[in-house]
Amino acid sequence: MLKATSIFVILILFFSCKTPESNSQSLISVIDQSLEFATQQSLRMAESLKNQPDKLPQTIDKNGKLVTCNSDWWVSGFFPGVLWYLYENSPSDSLKLWAENFTLRVEDQQYTTDNHDVGFMIFCSFGNGYRLTGNPEYKEVIHNASKSLITRFNPTIGCIRSWDYSSWSAQWQYPVIIDNMMNLELLEWSAKTFNDTTFSHVARTHANTTLKNHFRDDYSSFHVISYDTITGAVEKKNTSQGYADDSAWARGQAWGLYGYTMMYRKTGNKTYLDQAKHIADFMINHPNFPEDKIPYWDFNAPDIPNALRDASAGAIMCSALIELSTYISSEKGEQYLQIAEKQIRTLSSDEYLATPGTNGNFILKHSVGHMPNKSEVNVPLSYADYYFTEALLRMKKVLQGQQLFND
Repeated sequence: MLKATSIFVILILFFSCKTPESNSQSLISVIDQSLEFATQQSLRMAESLKNQPDKLPQTIDKNGKLVTCNSDWWVSGFFPGVLWYLYENSPSDSLKLWAENFTLRVEDQQYTTDNHDVGFMIFCSFGNGYRLTGNPEYKEVIHNASKSLITRFNPTIGCIRSWDYSSWSAQWQYPVIIDNMMNLELLEWSAKTFNDTTFSHVARTHANTTLKNHFRDDYSSFHVISYDTITGAVEKKNTSQGYADDSAWARGQAWGLYGYTMMYRKTGNKTYLDQAKHIADFMINHPNFPEDKIPYWDFNAPDIPNALRDASAGAIMCSALIELSTYISSEKGEQYLQIAEKQIRTLSSDEYLATPGTNGNFILKHSVGHMPNKSEVNVPLSYADYYFTEALLRMKKVLQGQQLFND
């Protein structure tokens, strides 16, 4: 694992030198209050599903009622991951028992080969569980999931396929979405843990192919790149969830930022670090990036400034910027960390943070799932909660002078 550069120490000194009334002290208070709220809200969520052992939280419907999913939906691993993060922050028997309970609800997905989201499903749940408990059964599940995921890799194309053929995906021969960068951490972890370079070869080839084809000259990203299955050449550049094929769908930009930051941590390849910085700079310098630092659902949405915000994109971006800030020079790193601080403060405000017992017992309000399909629009989403909780813990570790990663 890469160690943080000197920026880590500089930032600690930067925060520790401030007075008790300064932002560093109040930020710690904001973080602790948000984590305490997240803990109580998540325990209520877990209790509400006690008698539905096959269900996991997804969102709410138009009446505010909880919508759940089965283990085979791509978001199934996020709530177990939230519970593990909250347990990491404040260990308790109840949090651990619920984290174990909900983690086991997605165990069957270790053998999933019909979609690319096994990384989200298994590594957010079992990955965090193994990191915190060392349970050898969790380790084996992660290994099996990695073997399942690489069955979707096509060496001619150099990517893991995202979606299989169906009536709605028939327009693409071999679709690969920017989201897929997030599933590579599972493979890199398994490559090191099981001393098997097959996993890292797939992960790095996918990352390199995505870097080559998914990004425009300004470092914004297409959502969907489809490849010719015979030649491996790019056949189409489209979107499924953004405003337009040539727009910058906010969560897609955040996936790319997070994915290349993570790949730098796992490989030490400076090309990935440079890509992450380019993506970050595109986002934070975009003229449509709001003052409160929570992106509109698409940077090119036609109704800005009245377009909906996407708390999930803000949370993912925040978590990535915190990590990225520890790998680079002091001035740039401080800028990224200041953006992340603003995002934490905004997401922890009444505008985005729910009140106890409301919001279907989710933590954050105002995320956008799939605007073109008018699906999960301006609602809580389990992955927004996951990356928000992760960002809170990462920032807390930075402020307390702790390493972010020990693997």
